[in-house]
Amino acid sequence: MKTKKIPMRKCILTNEMYPKKELLRVVKTKEGEIFVDPTGKQNGRGAYVVMQLEIVEAARKKKKLEQFFESNTETMNPIYDEIIRLIYREMIPKR
Repeated sequence: MKTKKIPMRKCILTNEMYPKKELLRVVKTKEGEIFVDPTGKQNGRGAYVVMQLEIVEAARKKKKLEQFFESNTETMNPIYDEIIRLIYREMIPKR
C-alpha cells in the first residue's frame, strides 16, 4: 500500500509548515474584499493561519494580518474575530 501524501501549508503567523486541515484560510479577492474561508476553495489570494488561540491573539497585537494583506485595523478586526470564533467552534466536541 502506498501512503497518502498529506498536503502541507505554511502559516503566515508562525512561518511553520502544518497539515492543510489544521489551518484556516484567509482570502483577499481581486475587489479587495478580505474574509475567512473555512472551506479553502474560494477564489483569491489566500493565506493560511494556524488554529491556535494564543498565536492568533499575539498576531492581533502585532498586526500580522494587516501587514500581510496591506490593510487597516478596522478591516481586519472582524477577520480576527471570525478566526477566533471558528477556533472555538472546532474545540466543541462533536457527537
